[in-house]
Amino acid sequence: MQRQLQQLIPALATSDGAGVRIKRSLGQSQQARLDPFLMLDEFNSESKDDYIGGFPSHPHRGFETVTYMLEGHMLHEDHMGNRGDLKSGDVQWMTAGRGIIHSEMPQQEEGRMHGFQMWLNLPAAEKMKPAAYRDIPASDIPTLELANGGRVKVIAGSVTADGTTVEGPIQGLSTEPRYWDVQLPAGATFEQALPKGLNAFLYVFEGDLTIGEPPRQLKNGAAGVLSDGESLTITAGEQGVRTLVLAGKPIKEPIAQYGPFVMNTPEEIEEAINDYRAGRLAG
Repeated sequence: MQRQLQQLIPALATSDGAGVRIKRSLGQSQQARLDPFLMLDEFNSESKDDYIGGFPSHPHRGFETVTYMLEGHMLHEDHMGNRGDLKSGDVQWMTAGRGIIHSEMPQQEEGRMHGFQMWLNLPAAEKMKPAAYRDIPASDIPTLELANGGRVKVIAGSVTADGTTVEGPIQGLSTEPRYWDVQLPAGATFEQALPKGLNAFLYVFEGDLTIGEPPRQLKNGAAGVLSDGESLTITAGEQGVRTLVLAGKPIKEPIAQYGPFVMNTPEEIEEAINDYRAGRLAG
């Protein structure tokens, strides 16, 4: 059964951190989530005034953050002593777990800064596990070249096309995430198995595409939540398309969120706030 376009979530312009201009699709309200995904932000500007303030030191607890840099240079530093440069094509996969305090600051004063940050929830059993951090350089993220001239960059999960299977560097998580960057020339089609029971959405950031029967269009700057099904088929529009494909196993647990803390109950949120104020957040 093919997945259909079920809901459109146009990205809204807003700001975060120290005035960084972003577009937020998932996560713009509590109703605009898709278990296990909490939020997706796109940042994209050539003006330093839109990004130079960066994201000074701040806490997280109870989920994972995934930053994918298309163009630009950011520096991550955290309370565990990790320090990592995030450059064009790189990914940072950070598990906040019981707590992490970190900063993400631009290392450029001119040129384009373009990328994404996604928040991925953790089940209750994992929310208080030790924090972890992984830098994934672009050279470690495989790209599958398609026979139709398209390509798929596989960050998490795997993709099979033309008899070849490529596995991304992120495997074995309880939410079973798929994170693909799919680029197609005009009129080209991408077909892929996407197991039933996984929640999935697309985010188009270049061109447009059509999906489903009858075909529905998904334009640049919008997320498209997909119906359940066993496979995904998308077709690029006249200008071609570049889209993120994200899918994951729903956790099906209550969500309590206060800013950078995502737990299951209001009491756990209160505990996180108190821990942060008392210097206990990160253990």
